[in-house]
Amino acid sequence: MADEPDLREAERLAHLRELREEYTLGGLAESDLDADPLAMLGRWVDDALAAELRDPTAMVLSTVSAEGRPSSRTVLLKGLDSGLVFFTNYSSRKGEDLAGQPWCALLFPWYSLQRQIRVEGRAERVSEEESAAYFSSRPRAAQLGAWASPQSRVVDGRAALDGRYAAMDERFAGDDVPLPPFWGGYRVMPESVELWQGRESRLHDRLRYTAVPTRDGWRVDRLAP
Repeated sequence: MADEPDLREAERLAHLRELREEYTLGGLAESDLDADPLAMLGRWVDDALAAELRDPTAMVLSTVSAEGRPSSRTVLLKGLDSGLVFFTNYSSRKGEDLAGQPWCALLFPWYSLQRQIRVEGRAERVSEEESAAYFSSRPRAAQLGAWASPQSRVVDGRAALDGRYAAMDERFAGDDVPLPPFWGGYRVMPESVELWQGRESRLHDRLRYTAVPTRDGWRVDRLAP
C-alpha cells in the first residue's frame, strides 16, 4: 500500500509524456504576411472569430513588478488600432505593475487553430474619454461589478463581495453608472509581433515583426521553432 502513491505518480508522468498532437492545419510563409503587423493580427483575429472559438479575444497579459516578479492573467481585447486595447482596474496588480514598468507581453493562445500570437510592447493609458465611452457600453451588472471589486485585494469572503455589489446597486439605483476614477483602458503599442503556426514534426512556422527605429517600418525574421 505504501507504494501506491508512487505508482500513481509514475502512471501520471507516463501519461503526460505520451500526450502529443501533430499540427497539420496549415503553414505560414513570408509571402502570406501583410506589411503591417497590426493588419496581419487583425486578419488572424478575424479567422478566430470566424472559427467561433470560445473567447477568441482572450489574451494572456504578462507584467513585471517593481521587484522583478512576473505575473500573467487573461484580459480581453477590446480595440485594435495603433495598438491593442484592454480595460481593467488601475489599482489592480496589473495596473500597479504597469505603472512602474509599462513594458509587457500579450499572448493569444488559439489552440484549436494551432496558432499563437505573441506581442511585446509598451502599455499606455487610453484617454478618460475613451475609457468612459467603452464603460458606458458595458452591461449595467458589469459596471456595478467594476465599482464593487477592489481588484487583486484580499476580501473577507464571497458574502463581503456580494455586499459591496449590493451597496453599489443601491448607490446608483435609478441613475447611469459613471466611470470609476480607478478604472480604464490601456493601449499596448507593439515593438514586436510574432505569428506562430503549428507544423508537423514540431517544425513550426514562427515569423516575427520587429519595429525598426531607424526607419518607418518593420523587419520580418523567421525564427527556429
